[in-house]
Amino acid sequence: MTKKTALILAASAAAALTMTQAAYADGITINVTTTYAGEDSNAQNFKDSVAAWEAETGNKVEDSSATSDEAFKSRIITDFEAGSEPDVLFFFNGVDSNQFVEQGKVVSVDEIRAEYPDYASNMKDDLLGASPVDGVNYSIPVNGYWEGMFVNLEVLQAAGVEVPTNETTWDEFLEACQKIKDAGYTPIAASLQEVPHYWFEYAIYNFQTPETHNTVPESADDEYGQAWTAGLNDIKALYEAGYFPENTLTATDAETFQLFTSDKAAFLIDGSWKIGGIAEAVDDLENYTIVNVPGKNDRKSTDEIGGLSMGYFITRKAWDDPDKRDAAVSFVSFMTSDDVVSKFAGVSATALKEGAHPDESEFNSLQQAAVSFTASFTGLSPAVQDNLSPAAREPIFADMASIVNGDVDAADAVAAVLEAIED
Repeated sequence: MTKKTALILAASAAAALTMTQAAYADGITINVTTTYAGEDSNAQNFKDSVAAWEAETGNKVEDSSATSDEAFKSRIITDFEAGSEPDVLFFFNGVDSNQFVEQGKVVSVDEIRAEYPDYASNMKDDLLGASPVDGVNYSIPVNGYWEGMFVNLEVLQAAGVEVPTNETTWDEFLEACQKIKDAGYTPIAASLQEVPHYWFEYAIYNFQTPETHNTVPESADDEYGQAWTAGLNDIKALYEAGYFPENTLTATDAETFQLFTSDKAAFLIDGSWKIGGIAEAVDDLENYTIVNVPGKNDRKSTDEIGGLSMGYFITRKAWDDPDKRDAAVSFVSFMTSDDVVSKFAGVSATALKEGAHPDESEFNSLQQAAVSFTASFTGLSPAVQDNLSPAAREPIFADMASIVNGDVDAADAVAAVLEAIED
């Protein structure tokens, strides 16, 4: 951690403590779970921030953060069901957290503000992420996200393929994939077994618009259901063409990511958090860039997936403990202060009233590419998967292998999702 960062974090911690206006007991340990782990670009920022808060308050964090995937979401749900939920949780503020709200296991921002009036006063309330259950805010966001296509320039050069531009069409992208495959490389680094959702989002987005993408179908036959079916069939076509890794149906995300960072695969669709993971995994960061995912039909290539989908929740379990209540509010206030949020946000969106103010002079080449990438957006839609429960996602995400193998018809998979929603 640089001296400058340390000073910023220390100032933020002091501001957070003043904001809550409470005498925090030394030696309190709070359990915190986030997705700031693994290859997340903010994993180290989180560790630095936790250390700064601990040093300032004398309290401790027991950290059980893990990379976000379906297994992580299931683990969190199981923890809540078993009564072993954390004191503070950084989690999805959509459907995934519905049952926590319905069961009264997380505390609303309004209830917290009744005792701590300045809680999250630096945020725009309309961007906090109201729960679909009751329209009430329960979480405080840090950084938003976008999903784009990372490019290995060395692989493209070896295959004689130009870097996709904002004008590159889907058909031109397919032609590029074929050239890359013919040159002996893997066109697309993706584990359809573990993280099929990035390709699902963009494949169905290609049959929708920023205004309609976030709509869950009412039936497999309506316009949204047909878009989902068409998108899944496009993923199937990519698989049949051999554009994914040979072991895409059994490989882990880490294994396919290594293909990309070891100059064996050309394209990787992932989120803004992946910048840090790539920077840590490669020797020459100049060999990588970020571009828009090529579009099809009415979707422009510059229409992207993004938003503010996650935030810090304080659980009822911590709130009902007088000592932990103060510590939890202190921790979240610190982690969502202007300076700390700016450090985490980088090139992402925030809910800060004053906006983020990252130091662009400290950006690496991939972060600089991200600035140009985000500046090109003509439309932005949240990920529609965030409107689905884990059970509803299963017929597509857990069974993607059957869809691309042709064992399950795409329309039947969509119908199964909608049946799960009804159940």
